Amino acid sequence: MNKTWIFTLSRWIVMALARLWFRIEFEGTEYLPKTGAFLLTPNHVSYFDPFWVSLPVSRPMRYMTWDEMTRKPVIGPLMLAFGAFPVDIRRGDRTALRRAADQLHRGGGLVIFPEGGRTSTGELMPFKPGAILLALEAGVPIIPATIQGGYEAYSRHHLFPRPRKVRVRYHPPLLVRLPPGEEASKEFLRQQAARLREVVASGLARPAA
Repeated sequence: MNKTWIFTLSRWIVMALARLWFRIEFEGTEYLPKTGAFLLTPNHVSYFDPFWVSLPVSRPMRYMTWDEMTRKPVIGPLMLAFGAFPVDIRRGDRTALRRAADQLHRGGGLVIFPEGGRTSTGELMPFKPGAILLALEAGVPIIPATIQGGYEAYSRHHLFPRPRKVRVRYHPPLLVRLPPGEEASKEFLRQQAARLREVVASGLARPAA
């Protein structure tokens, strides 16, 4: 079985389970590019986030994930089938960063969680500037995404997933542009990361059901 069939089959299985167990719904899928490179930047509440946000995307995505997760039974192989590549979070993993940049330069889609890790409280954490810098360097749009209900369904405090409703909202593309003659200063990156966080947070203010 080639990788295309593995992706298609695993995507069909995960979609069926997500609709059955989480009653998952998607809003704003018209903002997902059919072709070309883009960054998808959801909030991070669960290990299932990469699956949930990738399901409406008909082409394979890539995303960085903690290397320990790819070695776990069942969920590890599924992550790899969905396009995950491991990141050693104990040190600066330059190989993973190069793979992320290469994916964008080849015209692919990349999932990045700007919070840098799963929330432990359900609250949206500050956004790191890495996604902004990648989008700026590759010249690609950012599609912000908001996951609602995921923390209640399967947070880091739950041993097993619970049958809670999950909704994923995709927002209009966010374009990061530097003023002519300026460089990407730390302050500029911080401001743009805060701007991105505001968009994702706006989806949390609306009811999930």
